[in-house]
Amino acid sequence: MAMGKYSRVDGKKSSNCCSTVTVVVLVAVCLVGVWMMMSSSVVPLQNSEVVVEESSKEVKESISEGGSQQFEDTSGQLPDDGVKEYGNAGNESNSDESQTESQTNKESESTQEENQEENLAKENTEEAPKTNAYSDQNGDNGEGVSKSKDANSGSEGEETKTDGSESNESEQRESEENSGDNTSITEENGDENKKDNKEDGQTDENADQNQGTDTEQSSEEKQTESEENSQGSNDVFPAGEQSEVLKESNTQDGAFSTQAAESKNEKESQKSSISENGYSWRLCNVTAGPDYIPCLDNIQAIRQLHSTKHYEHRQRHCPDEAPSCLVPLPEGYKIPIKWPKSREKIWYYNVPHTKLAEVKGHQNWVKVTGEYLTFPGGGTQFKNGALHYIDFIQESLPDIAWGKRTRVILDVGCGVASFGGYLFERDVLAMSFAPKDEHEAQVQFALERGIPAISAVMGTTRLPFPANVFDVVHCARCRVPWHIEGGKLLLELNRLLRPGGFFVWSATPVYQKLPADVEIWKAMKQLTKSMCWNLLVIKKDKLNGVGAAIFRKPTSNECYDQRGINDPPLCQKSDDPNAAWNIQLQACMHRVPVDESERGSRWPEQWPVRVEMPPYWLASTQIGVYGKSAPEDFNSDYEHWKHVVSKSYLSGMGINWSSVRNVMDMRAVYGGFAAALKDMSIWVMNVVPIDSPDTLPIIFERGLFGIYHDWCESFSTYPRSYDLLHADHLFSNLKKRCKLVAVIAEVDRILRPGGKLIVRDKVDTISEVESMARSLQWKIRLIYSQENEGLLCVEKTMWRPSETETIMSAIA
Repeated sequence: MAMGKYSRVDGKKSSNCCSTVTVVVLVAVCLVGVWMMMSSSVVPLQNSEVVVEESSKEVKESISEGGSQQFEDTSGQLPDDGVKEYGNAGNESNSDESQTESQTNKESESTQEENQEENLAKENTEEAPKTNAYSDQNGDNGEGVSKSKDANSGSEGEETKTDGSESNESEQRESEENSGDNTSITEENGDENKKDNKEDGQTDENADQNQGTDTEQSSEEKQTESEENSQGSNDVFPAGEQSEVLKESNTQDGAFSTQAAESKNEKESQKSSISENGYSWRLCNVTAGPDYIPCLDNIQAIRQLHSTKHYEHRQRHCPDEAPSCLVPLPEGYKIPIKWPKSREKIWYYNVPHTKLAEVKGHQNWVKVTGEYLTFPGGGTQFKNGALHYIDFIQESLPDIAWGKRTRVILDVGCGVASFGGYLFERDVLAMSFAPKDEHEAQVQFALERGIPAISAVMGTTRLPFPANVFDVVHCARCRVPWHIEGGKLLLELNRLLRPGGFFVWSATPVYQKLPADVEIWKAMKQLTKSMCWNLLVIKKDKLNGVGAAIFRKPTSNECYDQRGINDPPLCQKSDDPNAAWNIQLQACMHRVPVDESERGSRWPEQWPVRVEMPPYWLASTQIGVYGKSAPEDFNSDYEHWKHVVSKSYLSGMGINWSSVRNVMDMRAVYGGFAAALKDMSIWVMNVVPIDSPDTLPIIFERGLFGIYHDWCESFSTYPRSYDLLHADHLFSNLKKRCKLVAVIAEVDRILRPGGKLIVRDKVDTISEVESMARSLQWKIRLIYSQENEGLLCVEKTMWRPSETETIMSAIA
């Protein structure tokens, strides 16, 4: 019979069989014992998962809380990928005991570090001042908001537990936006900083700079809050329009989002021009395209003019209803180059006009250099550079004393404003202006470079400035026919020029002997003499081959009274020289103020002393804008804005001020906001609305400059002109006279992408502006309220709607 393999022939089992079985049983028992001993020292699988999930939640909470740890790389903050790896390792612990033990130890260490970090965060939270932020419908205060954010962070961690996918961060953000947008909102938009730096065409360098700035500001905010907290609650926001500084909540960046989620949200937001807030935005379909200025491009009104002899077609002709559409961006637009590099070059596609380069390139106005437009610093009268020309004027008349006696000047027919751009090195502010004419984009070039300028023309109406405010008026080859029609245009400069101020005329009639030039010079000498202007010097610049004549306005009325012929005539006493909004020009002169209490009777203090001193003509018997005596009002306003700027704007807004150059104060009052920024490399256009107290002369007296304007109409500047707009209790007043939507559309027009709008106003108005800003896809940088006063800081993005609206008045 067949025998089984390895069996004994005699059929008897081996004596080793029993012992083998015994060994197997003993080994099994030992293994079971070892397994039981090991399992008692290892965290059970389900508990390991809980630890991982809690760790993930704590990480997200620490990131979302921001504060001083916004961008700090601490050992307790683990990336999501790291958390996921720990979770997967826990699932594999059954097959590898030593690996499980190692992972468990790591998780325990990570959890301890995170607990320490959480305790530290709690301590910081307890130290932070508890102030009222914008509350939701349930009326949660700042403390409630903080709790709400913790809850949201926990919810976010739970989503990671459920799905473990990055897409849940996008869903969480959408949930937060839909459920509580009226709480303190500085957190949600920090997520989008990276998105807009990429989507909006900003360079990686800008993104890195912004991140570094935010890190520095984070620590500065803690110090600022501590200092403000020690000053008492009255520093935060006292009642009344003359309110002290708003103490902001921390500018927080919140949890970092993914590029995929950010791109998805941005693409979805661009699909429609109708926002979730109910505001409908459309692009302006106009002939001027990206350069649209509503009050200067009203082609329909220009066609109906009976004459253009006095440049009426270059003056303001505002449409009956201010447009509420948005101006498109030029194709290829980029975030502007920073000052001072912008003085020498700008992006070509931001102002894609080449006519001036073709016509004036040989005079070193502007040149096309690859993707840039470059500005060698020349002009028609100073081909070899503005600085040499500026020094030439100083040498011709040392009394002009750039930056000391002379601080604020008016540059007529400025071209690309290189003269004003280089005067900054001499501590001089130049208000440059030129018309929107065949020399296309000259003012736009100036603004893109970071040089103050407006689009204006000397036509039939007064320029929008008060009388006796400019220290010097300059005109280099500006082609203005000063001598015609009784010298009406030169008499307008006489109105603006401060008594004792200088008129610098650098033009061909001064130094050329062509018949036409000789006739003009003869007429100008006769006119200026009859105006009692004293011709101080005529000097020729050998390098540039040009000459300049410098005249001085009288400081008394003696010459006027001694004239044999009253021509040009003196204006009627009823004629207010400070009236300047849509006032027709008249060929007359106003008498010079000589009473010691009158403005203009003596020269201001030298710069920079004049910026801090109340003007001598502000009497203590006068009541100021805020109800105190005028000098006291002036001083308290200055102290207020110094406090606001230093404790709030420079450190609490998350604004990278190194990228800010062109600033506008939309309601300037005494110019305190601009004065508080005087030591920074910026300039501020101080706007005094026509329905506000006329404080613009005070602003000029301080060595600052500004302009009158009606914000129910468009401003005389090109789109994308300003880096920062500041509106202090402006919009609530405007709502009584015009549509706020149109005003915000104008704000969008003149603000650059990436630019900031700071609004201080009543809470209901802040809420309206916030809703419109959201509908424009702007980022909410900060929002804050106390009692009935609020503060809002928003940032314009590159977003443009897809639908268009045709403005018939602007179609050629």
